[in-house]
Amino acid sequence: MRKQKHLTPAKKRHNTRTESDAFGPLAIAADKLWGAQTERSLHNFRIGSERMPIEIVHALGLIKRAAAEVNRDLGSLDRRRASAIVAVAQDIADGKLDGHFPLLVWQTGSGTQTNMNVNEVIANAANLALGGELGAKKPVHPNDHVNMSQSSNDSIPTAMHIAAALQMSAHLLPALTLLHQALDRKAKEFARIVKIGRTHTMDATPITLGQEFSGYAAQVKSAIARLRVAQRELYPLAQGGTAVGTGLNSKPKFAKAFARRIAQLTRLPFTSAPNKFEHMAGHDAYVFVHGAINAAATALFKIANDIRLLGSGPRSGLGELILPSNELGSSIMPGKTNPTQSEALTMVCALVFGNNTTVTVAGSQGHFELNVYKPVLAYCMLQSIRLLGDAVNSFTDNCVLGIKANEPRIAELMARSLMLVTALAPEIGYDKAAAIAKAAHANGSTLREEAMRLGYVSGPEFDRLVRPEKMTRPR
Repeated sequence: MRKQKHLTPAKKRHNTRTESDAFGPLAIAADKLWGAQTERSLHNFRIGSERMPIEIVHALGLIKRAAAEVNRDLGSLDRRRASAIVAVAQDIADGKLDGHFPLLVWQTGSGTQTNMNVNEVIANAANLALGGELGAKKPVHPNDHVNMSQSSNDSIPTAMHIAAALQMSAHLLPALTLLHQALDRKAKEFARIVKIGRTHTMDATPITLGQEFSGYAAQVKSAIARLRVAQRELYPLAQGGTAVGTGLNSKPKFAKAFARRIAQLTRLPFTSAPNKFEHMAGHDAYVFVHGAINAAATALFKIANDIRLLGSGPRSGLGELILPSNELGSSIMPGKTNPTQSEALTMVCALVFGNNTTVTVAGSQGHFELNVYKPVLAYCMLQSIRLLGDAVNSFTDNCVLGIKANEPRIAELMARSLMLVTALAPEIGYDKAAAIAKAAHANGSTLREEAMRLGYVSGPEFDRLVRPEKMTRPR
């Protein structure tokens, strides 16, 4: 059994400094801005390598800035300290101090260690700016001043909402919009190409390739609409509930003033949640939003799969689509290329499906006044948004935009299809039409030949009735 490593002793060396928390002193790397609580978390939670999403840290930067400004305006925080806090907090929000946030997802379920990591970095950097020393906790204290009117219990869920809403707006929705536009252009480009449709993976009645792609475009458009509806669930913020939702140790006007300031900073319509107990003890909104992301992933999986199969071949598959060849696909088969963009996108979709299960279980773990699975909720949500957005952009740029129709192959498969016989059913009845198809399949002949041999229609009648281009719309 591996022995637990002891915390670094408090003895000061040339490359460390000493800070203390309620459990005592310990040594911290001299070039790091975090403090004792962050350092203790690094020792106590040596689990995996998955760091708290940096988007949560950036959102906490915005939270600390807005809180300092509101506390200043309400007379709770003096201007000198407020200005110092605001400056560092904005640097955090802008990603300028990312190297000072080392904590993992696997920590306390409230995310307290990450909240304190941000508080400590702000306090230390602010104190340096004000002429103080690292670890002195004066004139700016991480709890008394940076965390004023806040608790991890309302700050972390607020950061979760802000981060997810910003990433959806900046990354996932734009990616899906570009995919929708690309698919819609292909639908128009392929509008006059008639091909065989397929249901249950078997031959069915004709459809245009444009109609098929219009279905894909419509699925993505609907996914975007659902995500926009779901995104509204992220706008109510828990901030102002403090420890258990009552707002203890914050002023009555703090919560609404804070939400207004965050809305100004992000240019998104954030509001103060009318019931803070709901948004701290439960994360139903997060489950709902990820459900919409999951629904988008199901549509994308279907679209990527269809395009992969329609492009199968080049000589022994369906081969109706010619997909871009971006790289060699085999270490043993010379010249082989594969539908790699579809493979990458569907793998990401599979991960999103798994994340949805995790989000569902984690969202159910609200024990009394606090859900204690917040870090993993944030991790799964932001991973799904980031990876799905990336994969969609890659699929659009490296696959969809370069798709071409293999018209000779499409015409060949159309001519061989037995389901064109469906056009005869209104004239001769279902049973006779079925007999023609069965005979053609058994004898290796054409529908036209069997229709004439059985005496159901003449050649000219068959040619008049069975016209694939007329079978793609009501008549």
